Amino acid sequence: MSDTLSLTVDGAVAEITLTRPDVLNRFDVELHEAFTGVLLELRSRTDLRAVVLASTGKVFSAGGDFELMLAGRADVATRTRLVDEGRLMFRLLADVPVPVVVALQGDAIGLGATVALACDAIVASRRASIADPHVAIGLVAGDGGCVVWPAAAGLLRAKRYLLTGDRLSAEDAWAMGLVTDLVDGPDEVLPAARALAARMAALPPLAVQGTKRALNRVLQARAGEVLDLSFALEAASMASDDLAEAIAAFKERRVPKYQGR
Repeated sequence: MSDTLSLTVDGAVAEITLTRPDVLNRFDVELHEAFTGVLLELRSRTDLRAVVLASTGKVFSAGGDFELMLAGRADVATRTRLVDEGRLMFRLLADVPVPVVVALQGDAIGLGATVALACDAIVASRRASIADPHVAIGLVAGDGGCVVWPAAAGLLRAKRYLLTGDRLSAEDAWAMGLVTDLVDGPDEVLPAARALAARMAALPPLAVQGTKRALNRVLQARAGEVLDLSFALEAASMASDDLAEAIAAFKERRVPKYQGR
């Protein structure tokens, strides 16, 4: 479908696969656009009963793109566009009418973690991990992390991990409610996710989709309370000197020096 992802359909189950392992499947402009386009297509299809969201390579998704962040820091119009696109993508993902099962073969970081947690089940390899290190690079966790982490793990634990950016192993994430199913190795993830999606697709569709719609009303209500504010605060932090310092320090492999501005 594009250089960034593929969409295939087998019977009543669709499979979206992120296809750029060379850049760790990060969400740059191209993937944002392609993923939003696929979500729009899923809303319009009546032949589907479940979706698998998978990835390629060792990492599910490394999250946002540093160069895109720096472009947003330099230009207010770019920041505004990024906020608008991010808000749309989150709302479309939360509004997919059929169950979405994530195949987490590797690490899900930042926006990658948000995308996974906005879905309906996560099958993870024990070798995978999950983290949202927005604060570690000078950004507010505004792309939906402040919605999906508390919904999955509870507010206190969400605060603990969103305020540090610390990484969770898949086993710890499972114990906290951030992962629903564990398998031993990366090669087992996709078959298990497909099997779970097939089970959901085989059930009465009105019952399954109605149940998802009712459950996601809670997520959408929380998004209504938090999402606009968190995106606005992320946009403000994107304009900061601390963002540039964090990215420079990461690239130069040195300790950052933050000024709070």
